[in-house]
Amino acid sequence: MDSHLHETLTAWRRHLHAHPELGRHEKATSAFVQEKLAELGVPFTAGIGGHGVVATLTRGGSERSVGLRADMDALPIAEANDLPYKSGTANVMHACGHDGHTTALLGAAALLARDEGWSGTVRFVFQPAEEGAGGAQAMLADGVLARFPMERIFALHNWPGLEAGTIAVHRGPVMSEPGRFKITLNGTAGHAALPETTRDPIVAMGHLILALQTIVSRNVDPMESAVVSIGQVHGGLAANQIPTSVFIEGTFRTFVPAVRERVLARIRAVADNIAATFEMEAEVETTHGLATVNTAPEEALAAAAAEAAGLAVRRDLKASTTGEDFAHFLARLPGAYVWIGNGPVRDGGELHNDRYDFNDAILPAASGWLAAVAKQALSANAPAETV
Repeated sequence: MDSHLHETLTAWRRHLHAHPELGRHEKATSAFVQEKLAELGVPFTAGIGGHGVVATLTRGGSERSVGLRADMDALPIAEANDLPYKSGTANVMHACGHDGHTTALLGAAALLARDEGWSGTVRFVFQPAEEGAGGAQAMLADGVLARFPMERIFALHNWPGLEAGTIAVHRGPVMSEPGRFKITLNGTAGHAALPETTRDPIVAMGHLILALQTIVSRNVDPMESAVVSIGQVHGGLAANQIPTSVFIEGTFRTFVPAVRERVLARIRAVADNIAATFEMEAEVETTHGLATVNTAPEEALAAAAAEAAGLAVRRDLKASTTGEDFAHFLARLPGAYVWIGNGPVRDGGELHNDRYDFNDAILPAASGWLAAVAKQALSANAPAETV
């Protein structure tokens, strides 16, 4: 990538960082993407699954096709960085690098538009609402794969702590199935000085919180991976009253369906039995997503593309218990999801941290890998039949 394009992409990335938008509200971000695609001369269709955009480049006589995807939404976090391009939106920031992913995909479009050395069709998928708001599902429900056919699909995510510009390629699972739960214990309210007249959901919830922590240690095979964590506890309005109900919310993470079903069954059973012990009832609500799992031929293509782009490749990183809704694309198409090193973590700037910032120095590597993997996919053997 020449220095002029790198400087242009850096300016675009910093503009997006300064103007973050939450999932399902990416109107200005989508408009910015459309404006830059128009400047690059790349045709596009907007309004897919909300604020999603799909751009298309076709060259030569090949009927082969490939998709490249980037996410566009930000997080409800107040930025703590003191930067010239600091978020200008209160309590919203790009704390996960989606500003960089979007910019890198625009950069890949720029590189492929000027590259005569490929034949086929490349789809550039700019996805809204990745951060738990169902953006991938919305685009799929809107017929993105039927309207814009692609044989394979690829994406990347920046990774703080990994050497800048290094591509990490996993065999199989990359990120876990993200799940959420809410458990409400319904007791009987009363005066805190007369506890015998009540059924105290706070005491019961204390036992439940501890019991839930035994699920992973005592109900999941030690050779498998799972996480059960509680993030919120809500209950009570006055110091001298025992409330009617208390609820908690949390997350669970697994990599395979059998473990997920075991964890879900135990969450429900533990909640019901703790509630019964204290003569009350439990309400359990759960949701879960999909694990992000690479298909073997596409994982090999991802690594080969990194080498073709002159980038270092790591194959030894463990999968993460974070989640990613790109999994819903991988449930329909062969593909691969890679991590690109963001460089050393500075000032606590991990993902979803209020001091995180995308490293603009890796934009050439990110765009270069995306362009290279598209070319690798278009020149490779046809993929297996999609699901």
